[in-house]
Amino acid sequence: MAPWVASDPERVAIKDAHRALSYRELDAAMRQTAAALTELGVQGGDRVVLVTENSASCAVILLALSLLDAWAVPVNARLSAREVGNIIEHADARLALYLDSDYPEAREHGVARGARWAEWPFVGRVMVGAINAAAAREPVMEDAAEQVAALIYTTGTTGASKGVMLTHANLTFVGQSGRVQRRVQPGDVVYGVLPISHVYGLSVLLVGPMANGATVYYEPRFRPELLARALREEQLSVLHGVPAMYAKAIEWSRAQGQSLRTASLRIAQCGGAPLTATLKTSFEEAFGIPLQNGYGMTETSPTVCQTRVDAPRTDCSVGPAVPHVEIRLDAVAPDGSGELLVRGPNVMKGYYRRPDLTAEAIDADGWLHTGDLARIDADGAVSIVGRSKEIIIHSGFNVYPEEVEQSLNAYPAVLQSAVVGRAVHGNEEVIAFVEVRAGMTLDDAALRAFLRERLSPYKMPAEIRVVPQLPAAPSGKILKARLREALRETAVPTA
Repeated sequence: MAPWVASDPERVAIKDAHRALSYRELDAAMRQTAAALTELGVQGGDRVVLVTENSASCAVILLALSLLDAWAVPVNARLSAREVGNIIEHADARLALYLDSDYPEAREHGVARGARWAEWPFVGRVMVGAINAAAAREPVMEDAAEQVAALIYTTGTTGASKGVMLTHANLTFVGQSGRVQRRVQPGDVVYGVLPISHVYGLSVLLVGPMANGATVYYEPRFRPELLARALREEQLSVLHGVPAMYAKAIEWSRAQGQSLRTASLRIAQCGGAPLTATLKTSFEEAFGIPLQNGYGMTETSPTVCQTRVDAPRTDCSVGPAVPHVEIRLDAVAPDGSGELLVRGPNVMKGYYRRPDLTAEAIDADGWLHTGDLARIDADGAVSIVGRSKEIIIHSGFNVYPEEVEQSLNAYPAVLQSAVVGRAVHGNEEVIAFVEVRAGMTLDDAALRAFLRERLSPYKMPAEIRVVPQLPAAPSGKILKARLREALRETAVPTA
């Protein structure tokens, strides 16, 4: 960020509906906030939990913590009280902050945990928790590849949450990758609606734009009408989202008869969940630009693969690995798929206070075992076919949930879907949960006829359940663990 403070200090760096800060003002805000944190007793190596929604104020606090070499632990305010408490306890946090916003959840967490109100310059109202004097400080490292910048707790989609330690070098690498791969540059206005408490929001929607002299417009929660307004009024040029977000925006656009095309928008990125050909086509018709795809995970800061801006693809692959990141497949099956392994400057330092899990994830040669199954084409493009732990084995055949989901999502009445396995006597069944588009109904027989044209018989769902809304993390990722729990609660006993 320093080069832009020196060369273009009056350019707007971050803004939201309430405030805008230039690079010069942001630099001052970071330093004043760092001083306020120091007065509270925060030092390098402390973990500081920030319960928050996306905002300019949130960005200021996170950057101030970085100045102190304290570990930022951003937590989405929409988590439950139990989840927030578990993170504070596991992180052994020195301090917890609860940032006031247009939504009540952060305040409610602060009140419940006895935090007191304060007013900070450039930040506004914030609730400050009690100092945990017993919290142990982690060593401060000179090497940016060793010094932890952020502790990101995974959403727990496939198991218990884990604290992922991301270093300054991890996050800086993503900023450089954004400049090279996505051509983010001064003058760009980036839409910051994906949660900053998730690795995508933190690295791609804060660290990356600040490293490249861009402006970020923060929105605390996604609503299609707010996106449409921001596209026009803020002249967004770079859009990041998950498939569910884009699907709902397109649905809203059609219902309202309002175009989503603008002259300023030049790059749109999709990630966080599988992209279907139907959604890609619909997006490109609605927005008038190619929809780029990518792949990553919390443990890789998050970027591993991206399609190229100068060579957009017509398929739904996630593109080749980004420069300086190595990938390979392990235990390749006859169909060419295998577990994707990743090595490079994007790979996390490890899981906090869990050296056992770190050793399981990163082998002696530095390869991160992602747990994701992929195929690599002759041109290097990667296609993610599923999670190794989510493969459904039906009558001896491997069923990849993503393949079934892509077929379901291609049906006109289906907004989005999630497929999981259900154990039955000596076998596994394919169970589909679907969310239906507003104003439409689902004809089960017609949907099954549609699927039979696209799927082998062993991949056909044994049951299709319509749900009002699929459970999702704030990042937009569907929480399949909750769907499996719903299946267990309604399981039919077998003989």
